[in-house]
Amino acid sequence: MSSLSIESEFAQRSLEHHTRRHFLRNCATGLGSLWLADQTVGGARAAMAESSDPEFRIPAKAKRVIFLHMIGAPSQLELFDYKPDLVKFDGKECPREYLEGQRFAFIQGTPTMLGPQFPFQQYGESGAWLSDRLPEFSKVVDQVCFIKTVQTDQFNHGPAQLMVHCGQARVGYPSIGSWVTWGLGQENEDLPGFIVLLSGGRPPRVGNALWSSGFLPSVYQGVQCRSTGDPVLNVANPDGVTRDSRRAALDALKRLNEMNHESFGDPETLTRIAQYEMAFRMQMAVPEAMDINREPQYVQDAYGVEPGKTSFANNCLLARRLAERGVRYIQLFDWGWDSHGSQQSESLNGGFIDKCKQMDRPVAALLKDLDERGLLEDTLVVWGGEFGRTSMAENRGGVATRFVGRDHNPNAFTMWLAGAGIRAGMSYGETDAMGYQPALNPVQLRDLHATMQHLLGLDPQRLSFPFQGLNQKLIGVKPARVIEEILA
Repeated sequence: MSSLSIESEFAQRSLEHHTRRHFLRNCATGLGSLWLADQTVGGARAAMAESSDPEFRIPAKAKRVIFLHMIGAPSQLELFDYKPDLVKFDGKECPREYLEGQRFAFIQGTPTMLGPQFPFQQYGESGAWLSDRLPEFSKVVDQVCFIKTVQTDQFNHGPAQLMVHCGQARVGYPSIGSWVTWGLGQENEDLPGFIVLLSGGRPPRVGNALWSSGFLPSVYQGVQCRSTGDPVLNVANPDGVTRDSRRAALDALKRLNEMNHESFGDPETLTRIAQYEMAFRMQMAVPEAMDINREPQYVQDAYGVEPGKTSFANNCLLARRLAERGVRYIQLFDWGWDSHGSQQSESLNGGFIDKCKQMDRPVAALLKDLDERGLLEDTLVVWGGEFGRTSMAENRGGVATRFVGRDHNPNAFTMWLAGAGIRAGMSYGETDAMGYQPALNPVQLRDLHATMQHLLGLDPQRLSFPFQGLNQKLIGVKPARVIEEILA
């Protein structure tokens, strides 16, 4: 091989190992380096901007959020959306217009209509219709506002759950809690601004993607806490490590990270410093905040808690404790609300009854407790699933299920809100006679997101983050509106 060929091959291989970053750094006498430096600094500014930015701030009515997500999608037709006409059609073949052009998770062929499985009656001064599954909640029904026509474009659990919390059906986008803590910052420096609590025996299908910070700095992701054992994994120092020695190690690590940031300007280095410092403070604050044994016995009895166990009741009480300590966004996930009817535990005449018992008392107690402590006036409470259930019975493969169940229905489902800035004792939106499609005032999830941000003092149209060439928003790029009709 000639020397010229060797040189050409060497040059080719050298180019193959050059990245775009190398090219920009070296080309045009280093002008590329100047551009890259500016991009890095700009990214750092965008990453660390939070409550000091006045552009997206508006007057707020809520300081914090408690979001209660019933994972699996509870049936609105057995809880809140009373349809007496559906009783008349129980057992009859579903009309073709309810099937044409629709996508179902399991229904095939022509299913039969399914009437409500429990008796309904009106409660409170508002006259809200509720089934007999919620006797305790019926006592506080005048505090809430029902939205009965929420819609989503996803009919499978994972993508639908992402839509509820991230505004997108794909993994990698920030959750509402991350947007809120990035936009508003924290009230309590010793606790995370965004805390997640799980119950029901299983995490959501897409796991921590539901409380991810996505393309926002990772310091704004949700922190999962546990109601048994250490509240946060590794929150305690190992044997032989004192708090003073931990402090000294963190101080040394902080100096190294600061040197790294001065050299490279990576905003994630600042995130790392902040996370280490938060973890040190959490060692004292989290165990105290998460200890429900500190509550008087009458409070524990009101919620129906079981200290030492993982339960939805325990998490509701923890939510109130975290709210009064200034945690900005408190997310509860409760698994077990998928009522297909394929087995006893996933049926309206089985597992659904058990889940209602587990949910009814703690939710009522939470609303009463927040109200009595003056917290409800600046706390927004949101309850819901990821979609609704069909007005027809499920028939997997065209065959009726062994137990009573309903398939997924993204067309219309019920969510309710209470607290800061919400008109209490009202219902918004109305479904058709079968409870299947909106008949009046449909509400998209992005409308709900816009309303939540508005109540928290964040302009949903302006709260954005530059990513992949777009000013990304929780509400996305489609039209979204604040639901003014439900605001006090």
